Parts: sequence; structure tokens; C-alpha cells
Amino acid sequence: MKSLLIVADDLSGAADCAIAFAAAGRKTVVSLDAGASDVSDAQASVIAADTDTRRLSPADAARRTADTWRTLRAPGRRLYKKIDSTLRGNWAAEVAALTRVAGPAIVTPAFPATGRTVRDGRVFVRGVPLDDTETWQLEHAGQHAGLRDLLDAVGLRVAHVSLDAFRAAPGDVAAMVVSAAASGNGIDAIIVDGETRDDLATLARVSASVDAPFFWVGSGGLARELAALPDLFDADAAARPARAIEPAQGPILALVGSLSAISERQCAMLCAEAGIGEMIVPPAVLRDGARHPQWQAWSVRIGDAVRGKEDAILRIGRDDAFDPAEGALLSNALAALVAPHFDALGGLIATGGETARAMLAAAKVGSLELVSEIEAGVALGRPANGKGPSIVTKAGAFGSEHALLGAWLHLRGADIPIAR
Repeated sequence: MKSLLIVADDLSGAADCAIAFAAAGRKTVVSLDAGASDVSDAQASVIAADTDTRRLSPADAARRTADTWRTLRAPGRRLYKKIDSTLRGNWAAEVAALTRVAGPAIVTPAFPATGRTVRDGRVFVRGVPLDDTETWQLEHAGQHAGLRDLLDAVGLRVAHVSLDAFRAAPGDVAAMVVSAAASGNGIDAIIVDGETRDDLATLARVSASVDAPFFWVGSGGLARELAALPDLFDADAAARPARAIEPAQGPILALVGSLSAISERQCAMLCAEAGIGEMIVPPAVLRDGARHPQWQAWSVRIGDAVRGKEDAILRIGRDDAFDPAEGALLSNALAALVAPHFDALGGLIATGGETARAMLAAAKVGSLELVSEIEAGVALGRPANGKGPSIVTKAGAFGSEHALLGAWLHLRGADIPIAR
């Protein structure tokens, strides 16, 4: 193939899925706007488009996702629908919409490097069924997380390849895809179990050789195995040496919109090990925005830290009125507080896809060129136009306890080993 389009429903997901291709030497761009000329005209091997559909209605999310493929498809370009490894968002409706314009789907959200596996068509997080995790219960309490059930619910005809069957005859998956694409044999989506990196590497190898319309559906796990294939791209799309990023000269701000327990532990580690101060903005201030009597005081406090060249953590607090649906509202308000001081930053670490997108949009950064991966799912990039600070993005609900500390050290150019 000549190029790859990754379609993701949030910014950190787009980056953590695409970063493996950048690490393999492919020019890789993450875009906040699929219709922007700097994306459609970019000489990139990999384009990762953030559709920002996680909080939309299923119908609107499906429509926007299909439109993104229609806008950015090109001869020789393959499609990878990035989904959250814990199945957040409208992924099933989006996959259903894509099957109507891109062919059948191979589905596996497994990401062994972050503890996500798939067995019996179900996602497990470090051995715990997804249904029983804090991440699922926070937004889907009382709902089942079976992949087949979720795809059946949006009208797809689904086949499932068990782990034992796949390991015994991996080539059967390729044959199923070819048959589904050629004859419309009643299969829209093929769920493939996977528990190890070897499983995903095998799936990448057998599926990449398929010369028929289809697309991949997965997290960063399958994507990194595709990136590792030496002959995935045509010979004329030569890999290039990785480009280095100079250590940050100005202050580094860790902007944390995720309220997960994992993010809290990561913040605590960064505070304890690096001696960085933490500012926690009350949700009430963010809900009211500039109308709140403390809004201006918070703007001044953030500005004093940044303009004073202090590294800092800035994160959203939690109160009894918390509602998962208000994530975008709170993230946009947090970004509005930081935006007047963005030009003074030497580095930005953004945790949570909504938070990262809100900050880049407020700072008028339309796309990022990815450079390297700090740890699994933690991507380092820079504004594609070359103006602005180095930027690290990370999904809120995963990463090691050292993830933020590792990102901070990386931006500072410190060669200090971090536990993975």
C-alpha cells in the first residue's frame, strides 16, 4: 500500500495508535480537522485523523466517521479504525458506518503492552473482565461489554475466531476477509481473539497480505504490529531516520483532564519525584467559566507559574456534581485558562484525549507531526508547522505510574531510566 489513514474518535487515541509508524521512520501526522488542506496535501505515509466523536450521538458519530474516510481516501491508501481498548465511545456505530463504504472489518482491540487482551470475544484488562473495571463502570454501569453483542446491536453480521482456532490456522482469517469482500457472504465484521504480541503480529502479517477491500479495527496494539512489518508500504515510500527533538527550554506544563485513579497516581509520582507543584482547578470554576468570581484569579495564578518558568501540573478537580458527559466542557474551560500563556511553554504534556484536543484547538495548533514513543501509548510530537512547544499526549486511563514522570524527563532531555 502507499499510505494509511487512521480514524480515531479522540486525539490521544489518534496519537498513540499512529506513533509506532513514526517510530518506524514513516512521516506521520495527526490532524484535528480531516478537511484541512495541510492534511489532505501532506506528503505523509500515515495520517491519523481525530474525528472528535466520542461524545456525539451514535448517528452523528457514524456520519462524521464515514465522511472522514470519504474525504481522505486515496488510491493505495488503507484504513485503520482506531478504537479505545476499553470500548469507550461510539465505536460500534462508527464501524458499522465504515463497513458500508470500506468493506468488511477485522476487529481486535487487544493491546498486550497495556494489559488489554481479547478472549472469547471479550476484552480483559490485566486479567479482569472489562465489565468489572472502574473504566467501564464509570460510563457504562449495568451494560455488557461483549464485542459480539455490541456489534450485533448496530446491525452487523459478525463472525468470531477464537484464540485456539486463530493460533491453529491464522491464514483462515485472511480467507474469511477475501470471501466477505468478494461475495457479501453475510459477514461484516470478524472478531479475532488475541492475548500476546505474537498473536497480533501474526494477525498483522496475514491480514496485510489481503488484496481486497477491508479495514482494521483495533487499538494501538495491532497498529504497532502493522508498523513493524518491513514491506507494509510500497518500496517508493521509503522510511526515513527519526528526527530528534531538542530538550525543552521553557517551562513544562502537565495538563490533566482525566479523573481516573491511574492519572491521579501518575500525578502523584511526578510531584514526588520531580518536585513539581500541582494546581487543581475546582470543577465549579470551569463550569461557569469567565462568569465565575475565581476565574480571573486562576488565570493569573497559571500565568504567574508559566511566565515565571515554573514546571507545573494543572488538573481538573472532582466534586459531587461530577458527570462524565461534561468532560468536553471542563476540558475546553481548562484550555481557555492556559491558552493566553501557551506561547511561553517549552513543553506540554496533555493527559486525556478531550483535554489534548481542547488545548491544541485553543492554541490554534491544527496538526502534529509525531516523533517518538516514550512508553506504550505515550506519544511525543510537535506542531506540524514547526511553531510551538513539544507536545506529549497520553490517554487518561492507562500508562505506567511513571508515565508522566517519564514524559517530563524526556522533554527535559534527561537520560534517566524509568520503569516500564
